[in-house]
Amino acid sequence: MSDQNSTATTPGDGDREIGVAVLGMGNVGTEVVRIIEDAAADLRARVGAPVRLRGVAVRDLSRPRKIDQALLTDDPVALVARDDVDIVVELMGGIDPARALIRAALENGKSVVTANKALLAEYTGELASAAADAKVDLYFEAAVAGAIPVIRPLMQSLAGDTVERVAGIVNGTTNFILSAMDETGADYADTLAEAGRLGYAEADPTADVEGFDAAAKAAILASIAFHTRVHAADVHREGISSVTSEDLAAAKKFDCTIKLLSICERVHAADGTESVSARVYPALIPLTHPLATVNGAFNAVVVEAENAGRLMFYGQGAGGAPTASAVLGDMVMAARNKVHGGRGPLESTYAALPIASIDDVQTRYYISMQVADRPGVLAQVAGEFAKREVSIAAVRQEGAQEDARLIVVTHRASDRAQSACVAALEDMDAVIKVSSVLRLEGTND
Repeated sequence: MSDQNSTATTPGDGDREIGVAVLGMGNVGTEVVRIIEDAAADLRARVGAPVRLRGVAVRDLSRPRKIDQALLTDDPVALVARDDVDIVVELMGGIDPARALIRAALENGKSVVTANKALLAEYTGELASAAADAKVDLYFEAAVAGAIPVIRPLMQSLAGDTVERVAGIVNGTTNFILSAMDETGADYADTLAEAGRLGYAEADPTADVEGFDAAAKAAILASIAFHTRVHAADVHREGISSVTSEDLAAAKKFDCTIKLLSICERVHAADGTESVSARVYPALIPLTHPLATVNGAFNAVVVEAENAGRLMFYGQGAGGAPTASAVLGDMVMAARNKVHGGRGPLESTYAALPIASIDDVQTRYYISMQVADRPGVLAQVAGEFAKREVSIAAVRQEGAQEDARLIVVTHRASDRAQSACVAALEDMDAVIKVSSVLRLEGTND
């Protein structure tokens, strides 16, 4: 018989059980519990010891669930403190009480698996330090892009390379909305409502559509890719609520589409110094770019490294079963380490690069404006760009009279210069309104 109260980590001790506590039983938690119970034999073979579910913490014990009721508890603090728990799987979300529970688990020698992107974007350093002090694991593959394996490749497969850029579509809700707007021509409000009816958008979609979710994920990706601690507040963030069906139609005329991108980039200054740029915003990308074909609720991340070149990771970025797959992968790794000895990779922040200001980031721009339909307007507009040394790559004029519109696409320029141009345009008598300012990514111009 195995000793359920034992926390010994004798290498190769095949009779030892690995106790797992799950905090939260929403869509992902339900799938994690199901797989632990249904795949017990496979998990034992992969880990080298039986994996036993010790308990599941939930808020409401009265709610019916497909699980042995004896495993349920509304006291996560007591569950985390149990001697027969080796691994804590945190799927509650939010900052508190998840932060305190994870810290307690780590400080008591338990490895932790979490999918909590909001928490990690703010407190990875604190939690990683606690894991290092206790010599246990902190895994979080599921925190970014659901089932898509991107954290582990960055931390392990590319550990000997120099990552230059990580860019991707990491929020399924916004990608569904923009894809549907592009396909149907519907406006943002109608498409958001449809996304809610189909279950792709939350009742309060702010975290998704205003870019908070993607910014948290960008902070995690940038921290790992560039060995620099990046917080959510360091990420420049813009949402998709201002993107119009007219913008998507205009993008098609430039052989582009519009996606909400999370971009983490190593910035090289002329004096040889480096910094990190992390940003989230809707941007035009050419239809030939690999991210342009990622539609619906799918996610994709493109990594560019000095020696490996361009790598693309694609798949389902959310949902109970796909996210549970990533959680279980982390749990198996943590369990193997408990059985056979060893630990996963530690946090690496040795580079400690400064965070680049968005003002200094160079990108291309798409600027749409409603203008007076009279001679000389184009020359006036072009003059404002020239004053600020922003080079124009293309101009498109549409409509006439009250509906006259100019669309300007620039070459690469700093955000500071572009902002100055837009401010000047808004002060011009000939410009009735600057309707949209979007970036253009994925080109070498």
